[in-house]
Amino acid sequence: MKTNLVKCIVTGGAGFIGSHLAETLLKNGCYVVAIDNLSTGRIENLASFKENKNFELVEADVNDIAGIKKYFKGVSYVFHMAALADIVPSIVNPLSYHRANVDGTISVLEAAREMSPNLKKFLYTASSSCYGIPDCCPTAENAEIRPEYPYALTKHLGEQIALHWGKIYKLPVVSLRLFNVYGPRSRTSGTYGAVFGVFLAQKLAGKPFTVVGDGTQRRDFTFVTDVVEAFINAAMSGVSGEIFNVGSGDTYSVNTLVKLLKGEVAYIPKRPGEPECTFADISKIQKVLNWKPNVSFEEGVKILLDNIDCWKDAPVWTPKEIEEATKDWFKYLEK
Repeated sequence: MKTNLVKCIVTGGAGFIGSHLAETLLKNGCYVVAIDNLSTGRIENLASFKENKNFELVEADVNDIAGIKKYFKGVSYVFHMAALADIVPSIVNPLSYHRANVDGTISVLEAAREMSPNLKKFLYTASSSCYGIPDCCPTAENAEIRPEYPYALTKHLGEQIALHWGKIYKLPVVSLRLFNVYGPRSRTSGTYGAVFGVFLAQKLAGKPFTVVGDGTQRRDFTFVTDVVEAFINAAMSGVSGEIFNVGSGDTYSVNTLVKLLKGEVAYIPKRPGEPECTFADISKIQKVLNWKPNVSFEEGVKILLDNIDCWKDAPVWTPKEIEEATKDWFKYLEK
C-alpha cells in the first residue's frame, strides 16, 4: 500500500509489548507493519486496531529474510521486538532460542540495511536478564554482564549484534534493556510464564497465588505504556549506538504484589539463577532521552485488575504443577 505516512515496522507486533507499541504508533499517525509468526503473539492483541487502514499484519518468521525483506522498503523506524522469552524453555531448547533471538535479529538487521538506506532508527528490545545476579541495585548499564540461562544470553548476543551492525554498517541503533514489563495483554504461556499472567489466571479461577521462594524478592515492575514511551523517545532522538535501561524508578516485593491483587498465597521453593532484586538505574535514559516512568505500581495493578478478562482463557496452574514442571530443568543452574 502506498502511503505518505511515516512507515514503521514492529517485529513481534502481535505480542504483548509490540501490540501496545503498534497501537500507539497508529495513534501518532504512522503506517505500521507488524511482522509476527504468531508463535507467541496473539491476534486478539490486535483487536482494537487490526482494521485500521494504516495497519498491516504480516504473518511471517523474522528468519525468513527472503519473505520479509520487501516490507522493509522505505521504512523509517524498525522496532525489533520479536523473540522467544522465558527461562525454562530456553534451557530445554537452546537452539530454538538462538535461532529466534540471535539469527532472527541478524535477519531483521540485514533486511533493514538492504532495503532502507534512509533508516532513521533501529530499536532493539534487550533484556535486563543480561545482568544475571548483579552486585548492586539499582543496576546501571555499565554493570557486568552475567547471563544465567540461554534466554538471557541470546538476548544479549542480539544486542551486541545490533550494536555491531550499527558500528560497521552505520545503522542508527539504540538498545533498550527492559525490566519486568507488565500490563494488559501480558504473556500467559506455561507454568513459567510472566508472573502477572500466572497470578491473574489464578485469581480468576479462585486459586491461590503461587509465590516462588518467600516472596521477599523484589522486582522493578515497569508498566507497558511507560515502556512504549521509552521506545518512542529513543526513536525520535538523535542518539545512536547507545544502551538504556528502562525501569519504573522503584522496586517492589512479590508479597506486595499479591497483597494488592488480594488472594491466598501458596509458596514453593526458590529456584536457582533468579536474582533477589532487579532494579534499574534509569538516570541515563532520564538525562539523555528526557524520559521518565509515569504509571505507579499501584495504578498499574489497578489497570490490570480492571482488564482481568484478558486472562480468562489463560491456563491455571497449581503450585505443585509449577514446581514439578520446572524443577528438573533448574538443576542446570544449581551452583
